[in-house]
Amino acid sequence: MRMTQKRIVLSSDHTAIPLRQAIAAHVTARGWIAVDIGPMTPESTHYPRHAEAAARHVASGDCRFGIILCGTGQGIMMAANKVKGIRCGVCLEPYSARMIRQHNDANMLSLGARVVGEGLALAIVDAFLEAEFEGGRHADRVAMISALEG
Repeated sequence: MRMTQKRIVLSSDHTAIPLRQAIAAHVTARGWIAVDIGPMTPESTHYPRHAEAAARHVASGDCRFGIILCGTGQGIMMAANKVKGIRCGVCLEPYSARMIRQHNDANMLSLGARVVGEGLALAIVDAFLEAEFEGGRHADRVAMISALEG
């Protein structure tokens, strides 16, 4: 098995390619291994396929975290959360990104390329990656979330 602690999978639909690539460069500069699984061309594509592919990288342990993007971040997040073991949230500002890590042990972050600009997106990514799961009472709640998986 690969060393997953510093690996992040990134994927998006066609609307978010430039922002995804900026995030990949940013996390790489911060010492992470960015596993960018595309798409690489701007032809229209279906975000559920990209959500599933990224989520499987995280669920399998190949990557520690995943960052996924579509126009709003909502649809791709919904699809990713269908994969067992994934806890993904859409964040529009850094506080929520920090909280989904600290309180929900989120392993994926979703962003809307038509909602947040590059500077804000990078701040959200930083907040997500710098936060640690607090455990304690939150661990019981995360276990309850996991028990909902069919």
